Amino acid sequence: MSTFTPTGGLKGLRILDISQALAGPFCSQMLADHGADVIKIEPPGGDMARRVGPFAAEDDLKAYGGMYQCCNRNKRGMVLDLKRPEGREVLLKMVESADAVVENFRVGVMERLGVGYEVLAERNPRLVYTSIRGFGDPRGGRSPYADWPAVDIVSQAMGGLMGLTGPDVDSPMKVGAGPGDAIPGLFAAFATMVALWEARASGKGQYVDVGMVDSVLAFCEPVTNIFSYLGKVPGPVGNRNPEIAPMGAVRAKDGWVVLAVPPGRMWATFCEAIDRQDLIDDPRFATERARVDHADAVYKVIEDFTATRTKAELTQILGGRIPFGPVYTAADIFADPHFTVRDMLPTVEQPGIERRITVPGVPPKLSRTPGGVHVRAPLLGEHTQEVMAEFGFSAAEVEQLRQVAAIG
Repeated sequence: MSTFTPTGGLKGLRILDISQALAGPFCSQMLADHGADVIKIEPPGGDMARRVGPFAAEDDLKAYGGMYQCCNRNKRGMVLDLKRPEGREVLLKMVESADAVVENFRVGVMERLGVGYEVLAERNPRLVYTSIRGFGDPRGGRSPYADWPAVDIVSQAMGGLMGLTGPDVDSPMKVGAGPGDAIPGLFAAFATMVALWEARASGKGQYVDVGMVDSVLAFCEPVTNIFSYLGKVPGPVGNRNPEIAPMGAVRAKDGWVVLAVPPGRMWATFCEAIDRQDLIDDPRFATERARVDHADAVYKVIEDFTATRTKAELTQILGGRIPFGPVYTAADIFADPHFTVRDMLPTVEQPGIERRITVPGVPPKLSRTPGGVHVRAPLLGEHTQEVMAEFGFSAAEVEQLRQVAAIG
C-alpha cells in the first residue's frame, strides 16, 4: 500500500484524475507533487500507459513501466467503470466534494459517457474541469481538427517545434523527449490553479480548455516572432542561435559542449579564458553584429580551441566565466553531484522488482512548503476501497459495486 499523507502548498485540494497516457497525468502529477490529493481513476483495463516500457529485466509482474511510474507518482489509484451507470453514479458522488477534474479524452467522449462538464458542474458548481486535447475543446474555439486524435509527435509537428528543429530545412526532427505532451501538461496545471484561485473568491468553477498544439506553439516564439516581424518562415538552425554568435554546440576532444557569449562585455572575458586576447579587437569579432556576420569564422576559432581539450578540461577553463555546459548523457547526469544535491534523482519502489527506481525530481524548490516525490505510482485499483470509504460509501455498498463490476 503506497498511501501517504500529502504535504506541500496544495495540501487540502482534491483532484480527480481521469486522464491517460502522458499529458493529463503529467498535469495532475505536478499538483500531487505539491500536496494535492490526486485520485487516479482508471477503467477496468487500466491506463494504456501501464503497458508502455521500459520494464526492468527482472520484472515479471509488469504492473507498469517507466512511463507510467514517471507521471503517476504521489497519487492514489482506483478502478471505476464509467460505461456502467453504477460507475457513473460513483463519479458523480465523488465530484460533489472534489475541487477539480482532469481528463484528456477526445472531444465528446465524456459527454457520451454521461459525465461531461455540464453534468459534473451541476453537481458541484465550484468544480474546475480541465481537459487537454490535441486541438482543444470546442468550448474554447472549435478547431477544424477538433475530432482528430493527437499524440506528442503530432503536436510537435503542427505546433511548429519540428519545423524549428533539426540540421536543415529538409530534415525536420522531433525533440527526443515528449514536449508535445509535457508542455500542455504544464500549461494545464498552471491554468487549473488559476481557476482554483479564482473559485476561492467567486465560489464558481469553470472549464479549462488546453490544446496540445496550441501549447507547443506558445513555446515556439520564433514561429510568431520571425514571421510577424520579418515576413519570413523560420526553419531549423541546428545547434546555433542565428542572432547571437557564439551561442551553440562545439566539439570537444571527447564529445560536445555548449557555450554562449551573450550581448555585453563577455566577449573579452571569453577571449582571455582561451588565451586569445588578440581577438578582442579583431574587427571581424569586436562587435555583436560583426560576430553574427562572421559566425563561421567565430565557430572555427572556438573549435580550434575546444576540439583539442576534453569536456572536463573545458569545464575547468570556461565553467563559471561564460554560459557553458557539457552535453550530458544519462550516465553523466547520474554521476553529477548537482542533480543529487538538488534532489532531482529521487528513487521510489517498483512493484515486481526488489531495487528502487529513479524518477525525475520536483524542479521548483519552495522554502516553506516544498513539494517532493513521496510514493510510487499506484497499482491498478490499489486504493479503490480506501478512497470510496472516504467519500462515504459503506463496505456493503463497495461490495455491491464490485459485484456489478462498476469498481475494481
